[in-house]
Amino acid sequence: MSSVLTRLRQGLRALTVWLRPLDESPAAAVLTPEQMRLFRRMRRSERLHSLNVLHTLRAAGHKDRDLLVAALLHDVGKTVAPFFFHERVLVVLVKKIAPALYARWGQGKPHGWRRPFAISLRHPQWSAEMVADAGGSARAVELIRRHQEQINGPPGDETERLLLLLQAADDSN
Repeated sequence: MSSVLTRLRQGLRALTVWLRPLDESPAAAVLTPEQMRLFRRMRRSERLHSLNVLHTLRAAGHKDRDLLVAALLHDVGKTVAPFFFHERVLVVLVKKIAPALYARWGQGKPHGWRRPFAISLRHPQWSAEMVADAGGSARAVELIRRHQEQINGPPGDETERLLLLLQAADDSN
């Protein structure tokens, strides 16, 4: 139930994002100019979300550059196709209530009524490809590609440890 409440809070923040100032200087301090261009392609609400993920990680003392790049660009793949607020709500509900349908509907191209499911399911891969093309490190790209992957048990290596940190910060924002 806490994930539903978190998603509700995220949705309310997205609706009121225009009320809050958006200081992109923390992103500019981490990203290369080409990566910053990717960052600026995201919707204002997604940029604010990514900045909040960055702030959460930094507040906990994390400084790993790959982790910080992943915090800022993990959702950039959502720019591949429009992904509207009401569609996000629908996707979250279907994913929670019927995960097998979510997974099936998310396969294929982001067209027609399945478009929001494809964006939700496939944006980690798209984000990773975009960041790789923008000169992202192999580890940052892997963190982004895997940011929705469930890790069972303790992390097996440093990348999985960072992945769990990214996921926790992402989920809390």
